[in-house]
Amino acid sequence: MSDALKSDLDYPMINIPGGEIALRDDRIKRIWKAEIKPFLLAQYPVTMELYCAITGKAPASIDGNQRPVVNISWNEAICLCNLLSQKSGLNECYSLNHDNEEIICDWESDGYRLPSEAEWQHACKAGTTGYRYGEIDQIAWYQENSEGKIHQVGTKEPNAWGLYDMLGNVWEWCWDLYDEKVYGSYRIFRGGSWAEEKRSCGASCRRRSHPSFSIDDLGLRLARSL
Repeated sequence: MSDALKSDLDYPMINIPGGEIALRDDRIKRIWKAEIKPFLLAQYPVTMELYCAITGKAPASIDGNQRPVVNISWNEAICLCNLLSQKSGLNECYSLNHDNEEIICDWESDGYRLPSEAEWQHACKAGTTGYRYGEIDQIAWYQENSEGKIHQVGTKEPNAWGLYDMLGNVWEWCWDLYDEKVYGSYRIFRGGSWAEEKRSCGASCRRRSHPSFSIDDLGLRLARSL
C-alpha cells in the first residue's frame, strides 16, 4: 500500500453523534423526520489527490490535487467507495442485485459509503437550527466569492463539528433516491457549489441527477457506519 493510502488514507473522519433531523421537500410541501445513528463522516470532500491514490490514475496537475474531485457520477462514486474499502481491508458496503440490477447498501458494513441525505443534513447543521451553520462568506465558496472556480478544501471555516466545505465549493452525492415514482433512479446531492447563488448553499437544499451523469461542480464525501 502506498504512503497516500495510510493513516485512514489521509482522509480524516469525524465522529458524528446520533440525533433526529427534520427534512423537507419544498416541491411537494412534505416534511418528515429521520433518526440518525452515530456514524463517521469525512472532514473534507474527496480530493483529487485521494481519488488518484485510490484509483491509480495520474493527476492532471499537482496544483489542483487538494481540490475536490468532480465530474464523478453516482455510479462511479459507489465503485470508488468499494475500491477504497478493499484497499483499506474493510468490508464493502455496496453490492449488485443481479435480478433487478439494483445497488444494495449494507449499512452494517464497516467499509466506506456515501452518507444518506439525512446523515448529510444532520452533519451539515452540526446542532444549529438555521439554513446555514455560519455566515456564508466565511464558510463557503459560492458564486459571489469563488471567482468562477473550484477551491482547495479546508480554506473556509468549518462547522461546529469540524467539517469543512459542507456548503459551497462542490455539491456532494448522497445515497438516496430523489423521488422514485416521479424521477426513477435519480439520486440526491446536497450542499451547493462554487457556481451557485447564495440561496442554493443551505443545509436543506436538495438537488437531483441521474446516477450515470457527471457534473463539473459535483463531487462526494465519504461516510462509514459505526
